[in-house]
Amino acid sequence: MGGYTGRVRPGGAPDVRELAHLAITKVAVDEQMSNNCYLLRCRDTGAQLLIDAAAEPPTLLPLVGGAGLGAVVTTHQHWDHHRALADVVAATGAEVVVGAPDAAAVTEQTGVPVTRSVAQGDIVAFGDARLEVIAIAGHTPGSIALLYDDPDGHPHLFTGDSLFPGGVGNTFGDEAAFAQLIDEVETKIFQRLPDDTWFYPGHGDDSTIGAERPALPQWRTRGW
Repeated sequence: MGGYTGRVRPGGAPDVRELAHLAITKVAVDEQMSNNCYLLRCRDTGAQLLIDAAAEPPTLLPLVGGAGLGAVVTTHQHWDHHRALADVVAATGAEVVVGAPDAAAVTEQTGVPVTRSVAQGDIVAFGDARLEVIAIAGHTPGSIALLYDDPDGHPHLFTGDSLFPGGVGNTFGDEAAFAQLIDEVETKIFQRLPDDTWFYPGHGDDSTIGAERPALPQWRTRGW
């Protein structure tokens, strides 16, 4: 794992995880919001994909470098996750991928056309690497997580703002949205994926499904 911890802070260095076929570069942007952005590179072909062009094009574009960028996946429609989308797409020509229910809002907020709207079970491929879309409604209607099932190791899951260490994403006091979110996180993530699944959230540090699993009943009881 090369010493990867997943602990990054705005203004600090990125952290890089080298898997057998995939390199994951995690960087934090914006001192106020501290969003995580993830540049994924297929090690077999060099193809690249970015998860959440959240902010700071001068931070993100040098990471992309001269290798090009096949796609930017926006995990959900909230403004803090796509402030650099227009600049990154203009510089790279990358495809814009968004969960279908959030696609119109992303275009309205950024002025960037969505070139691919995705739904549960869709595959986003770059080079030889494949990400499976897991639709997790509740934080927003079109929130998505992205699953990389490492053929030589454990699964890796990019959760946006749907799942964090210590709880699910904010549903802003909407009880129905919380019920939907906790149900979908439990059925689509915790009931499906093994404990050694490492997940990468939209803000803050990473965790594993096994570390968070015992707290699920507590999260449901507390209602957030």
